[in-house]
Amino acid sequence: MTSPTRSPTSAASPPAAACDADDAAVKLASYWHDTAAPFAGAAPGPVAGRVDVAVVGGGFTGLSAALALARRGASVAVVEAAHVGAGASGRNGGQCNNGFAQDFAAVEARFGFERAVALYRAFDAAVDTVERLVGEEGIDCAFARTGKLKLAAKPAHAEKLARARDALHRGADPDVAFVPREALAGEIGTERYHGGLVFPKSASLHMGRFVVGLAEAATRAGARIHEGAAVRRLTRIGRTDAHTVETARGTLRADQVLLATGPSRAGPFFRYRRRIVPIGSFIVVTEPLSRARLDALLPTRRMCTTTQNIGHYFRVTPDDRLLFGGRARFALSSATSDAKSGRVLEAGMVETFPALAGTRLDWCWGGIVDMTQDRLPRAGQHEGLYYSMGYSGHGTQMSTHMGQVMAAVMAGDRDANPWSGLDWPAIKGHFGPPWFLPLVGAYYKFQDWRH
Repeated sequence: MTSPTRSPTSAASPPAAACDADDAAVKLASYWHDTAAPFAGAAPGPVAGRVDVAVVGGGFTGLSAALALARRGASVAVVEAAHVGAGASGRNGGQCNNGFAQDFAAVEARFGFERAVALYRAFDAAVDTVERLVGEEGIDCAFARTGKLKLAAKPAHAEKLARARDALHRGADPDVAFVPREALAGEIGTERYHGGLVFPKSASLHMGRFVVGLAEAATRAGARIHEGAAVRRLTRIGRTDAHTVETARGTLRADQVLLATGPSRAGPFFRYRRRIVPIGSFIVVTEPLSRARLDALLPTRRMCTTTQNIGHYFRVTPDDRLLFGGRARFALSSATSDAKSGRVLEAGMVETFPALAGTRLDWCWGGIVDMTQDRLPRAGQHEGLYYSMGYSGHGTQMSTHMGQVMAAVMAGDRDANPWSGLDWPAIKGHFGPPWFLPLVGAYYKFQDWRH
């Protein structure tokens, strides 16, 4: 679907006006879903019968798992509350990046060198998994190994990135390269940053096309995908892995259940909600820009992230727009909230790229994503339920990969899970709505100011 016709924002108008909820110049919806053909293969009729596996959640994790399980010969039903990719899988920057959210040295200090390297390489494998599935299933999603550029927001951050390069060269990733400030002009058209770290294994893709392609591949393999089937109750049958799965469209029995719900705030997932910090991810997308203008802004077309806790990520889209995202505000998504977040992001975009002042914004949207306290994923089995979630802003590749991994785990290969054995305590005081989000935001702002 193409963007609706809009009149350009006047250069004399205040930039914030472009993101007002009642302004027709911006669409408060996911760019990824709007620019991809909708999934047309959802199963009609009620949710009923018996299956080998019920997968709860129709995002990257659930669809990848359904594909892998169906390929193994299992009967699979995916139950999704809304439509495929409606959750965190549609609230991202289209980045398929390797590397940790944390500093490698911190992970090494916690786990030791060998396990830190193994966990780091799980992200390498995850990018490979996405590329493999795109090729095997012929998914037209503009996948490209463009690489990632992590940008130092302060001089001290550049020194830390240089040390990170040295640590990664000791055995985790010899391909990572440090770019000093004086060489950044070849990577990005702004004076704001003080150096960068290039991760060449990282990739870009069109998320909307990818999630629809995964869903189509899963249905071709034999999986049933039920949209509009929010799970209301899960009842374990004895002490087995089997459950009855009650949804808004009926009830089925499954010999195994995989929870791939990510940051879901509804349904019988209280145990998991207590362990997830639901962080907002908000994004704006500009009007189409000329190739010459994009060459001046991002000549290498790398995926970009910044080193702040409340930082930004940005990239060029397949149809020559700039996508600019970030935490923006620590609030839940709504039309009003998204519009406010869009104004914050627009200001950040213009601060980063002053040449974009007055550029029209065509999309502005957001929602929560699932973050753990230590920003590492969690996956395994608890009281008969399998689960994989908590990708903490690095979910595109890892969620897709973990769908494949959990299919192997559920078939008996327990050693396939790279995240097994990690403690996952509940967040103190977290029993329902995330009342603490403003406090988290204030803490991260203080850390960005301090460091």
